[in-house]
This record gives sequence, C-alpha cells and structure tokens, in this order.
Amino acid sequence: MEEVRLFDTATRSVKPLSASDGEALKFYACGPTVYGPAHIGNFRTFVVQDLLVRVWEAAGGKVDHVRNLTDVDDKTIRGAREAKLPLGDFTSKWAEIFIKDGKSLGLTPPMKQPKATDFVPQQIDLVERLVKAGHAYEADGSVYFRVKSFPGYGKLSRLDEREVKEGASGRADADEYAREQAADFVLWKAHKEEDGEVFWESPWGKGRPGWHLECSAMAMQIFGETIDLHGGGSDLIFPHHENEIAQSEAATGKPFVKHWFHVAHLLVENRKMSKSLGNLHTLKDVIRHGWDAFDLRLVLLSGHYRQPLNFSWDTMTAARHGRERLGRVRSKLEEAAKGKKAGAEEWGSFRGAWDALREDLETPKALAALYTAASTVEHKRKAGMSDEDAAKELAGLDHILEVFGVSALFEKQTEAPAEMKQLAKDREIARNAKDWTESDRLRDELALKGWEVRDGAGGWRLVRKPGTP
Repeated sequence: MEEVRLFDTATRSVKPLSASDGEALKFYACGPTVYGPAHIGNFRTFVVQDLLVRVWEAAGGKVDHVRNLTDVDDKTIRGAREAKLPLGDFTSKWAEIFIKDGKSLGLTPPMKQPKATDFVPQQIDLVERLVKAGHAYEADGSVYFRVKSFPGYGKLSRLDEREVKEGASGRADADEYAREQAADFVLWKAHKEEDGEVFWESPWGKGRPGWHLECSAMAMQIFGETIDLHGGGSDLIFPHHENEIAQSEAATGKPFVKHWFHVAHLLVENRKMSKSLGNLHTLKDVIRHGWDAFDLRLVLLSGHYRQPLNFSWDTMTAARHGRERLGRVRSKLEEAAKGKKAGAEEWGSFRGAWDALREDLETPKALAALYTAASTVEHKRKAGMSDEDAAKELAGLDHILEVFGVSALFEKQTEAPAEMKQLAKDREIARNAKDWTESDRLRDELALKGWEVRDGAGGWRLVRKPGTP
C-alpha cells in the first residue's frame, strides 16, 4: 500500500495514517444534527472526508467509515415540537434529505450511519462507568463529567482549564443545571417539561443523553475502545471532541483516538454563513441557481481543507469551466485510444496530482497538477500519440477523476427517450414558475424510471442512473 500522510490535530503535525489492525482503517466521523437541511458549509467537511476515503482506497487500503446522525438534542426536540411530529418522524425526514444530498454530491455511503437514539443503553452504561469511577456525579437528575478528575483535559485543543468559560461546555444548558464547576459538562440531562415525550428511563430518572456522550458510546460500541481516525469540522475541536476524549479515556484508561482530522469552515462571499445574512446556502439553493452538484463538489475541494474556503458564484463558474476543459481532453483521449485499455493502476501524466493528494490532501496542488497534466497530454496528442499511450493517459485521467469523486460527470451519455425528455421539460417549466413541489415530484418520477436530471448554467441534461438497464 502507498503511504498516505495527514495532519493530526492532536500533535499539530503531518504524519502517516495507519490502520491499527493492519486491515481496515477505523474512521469515525461526526455527522449532521438532523433538524433541517445541511448547508454547503456542512458538506465541505463531508466532501473532504469522502476524498480521504477515496485516497486511502486508491492507495490500496480498506476503510470502515462510520458517520453518525445526531437525532436527539435541543434542536431536534424543538424542531419536532414546532412541526407537531414525533421526534423519530421529524428527524427521519431530514436524515433522508441529507443522504439524498450526499448522494448527489458523490459521497460514498459510509459502512454504517448510526443514530444516537439507537445507542441509548450503551450511553447509559458509559455514564454508569464514569460515575462508579468518580469521574462523574449526579445533580438534580442530571449527570456531569467532573473535568478536574481528568488531568489530560484540554490536550486536543491546547486549552488550559482557566480558559474554560461558563457555557463553554456546548449544549449543557448551563443556566438550568447545577454543576460543581463551570468546566464540567453534561453527560445525561434530566427530563424537562419542554422535552415532552422524549425521554428514557435511567438510574437517575427520566432523561436523555448529552450531545458529547453520544459519539463516544457509538464509536466505542462499533470500533472498540481505540479508533484509528476521528474527524469533523474544526468547530468541533472544542468542546465536543475535547469532551469525547475526556469521557472515553476516563472510562477505559486507553487512548481514544490515534489520529484527529478536522476541516476548516466555509465562508460565503468572504462572510461567515448565517441565516440573518441570507447566505446559508443548501445544495437545493445551488441547483436552483443553475449549477450541478458536482461543480459544487469541485469548489468544496478547491482549497486546502485546513484553511477557510471562500465560496462565491464566481468560484462555481471557474469550476464549471475547469471540468468542461477536462471533459474535452478526456473525449479526445478516448478517441485517440481507439478502444484500447490500460492497467487499473496506471496514472500516466497525472501521477503528480495523485502524489499531492497523498500528502495531506493537498487539493490545490493536485488540481493544479491535474490541469497542467491535461494541457501537456493535449499537446502530446496533437503532436501525435499512439493509441497505447492515449489509453495510458486516459486511464490516469479517469483514475484521478474517480479519486476526486467527479468521474460521473464524464460518463458516456445515453440518449434519453422522448417520454423522459418531456418529463424533464415539464420539470423545467415548474422550476421557472417556482413550483418547487411539482418540480421535485417530476425529478423523483424521473429517478424512479432510472434517469437523473442534472441542472447546469447552460440548462439541464439527463443521465442514465448507474445500475439501471
């Protein structure tokens, strides 16, 4: 297997990534809280994580990728109450939309996508272990982690205990729960009136798990007490991941995570995303503006994952032009190859792009190398290239496009039947009339019949869904 190096947040260094059992990389990623549509900032993290999975597999490794769904917390309970729906019905709706959007963006489905509500017994067991060991205490039906009992607290975020402010423990509702000290965070929340029917019986009475507790219990139940790689957005370093380390290692006495992987936030037009600014875009918003989901994927991968990335409609235009250029080069190579095939491990002139990805997912360098190689190959083709060489370059280009997760953009098109074209035209009419319900219905009807409609700045196109006859 080829080496893959990745920055580790805990050591602040780029180091080789490794699977502890010598087989599959145990990769746990914090997924979305399913109380509304995930925005493009959320998806930057998930797209980068998907890139890492693809790089690891292309390097010759296997990945057991788990990404959870947080389906019980203050936001989901509040949303269900406002929607007048049972919590499970409310969160399932948003989970389905998240999965659908992820598929549109080319995310490889994780091995498992556990829901927090499916692991409540394991979470209660973990709290009991912590209480018994003196790392946690009960107060008014809630249970808190005693931070001063864990000397290593703050080692991930490099945060001294003196810097921990009141309320810094995230979703702990500091004003409503009595803690021994400000740094302590909630493991189990006592039932409140506004929680309604959302509660579980526990040794401390009715209540529900704290947000931080959920991931530790799920990760350890699925992978064991130590996992190879844990990832999420950089906003989760503190307090969420710091608290995960404390409660997990206090319970087991073993290292919780070997390698920490965090993705920086996304800006929109150089401003932080927020509802008040009206720039909290979802994938649906991007498509309504006339863009393809894969154009967005390229934009989300255009900057290095450890640096904030600025999104704008101009960056979407640049991504569209870049992939159209790659499409032209690929089409000419396919013609020049005359049906010949090269080995699956062939990189041709595109090896530089692959090497850049293996070194801390250097996507800006990889994309630059990709476009440079495309220009070089095009010059060679025009000067005269054998069909064997064209096949090698085509294989290399296809290989790097697959790693980037955009190969579906370059699939050979099948002419759509007249009936499918009419459905797509009717959908376009509905979209222009802003009849989103009808537009979505027609899109779903096309999908049931094996066709995907992809919107772009130049209009729509129909693509045959993989695996359909």
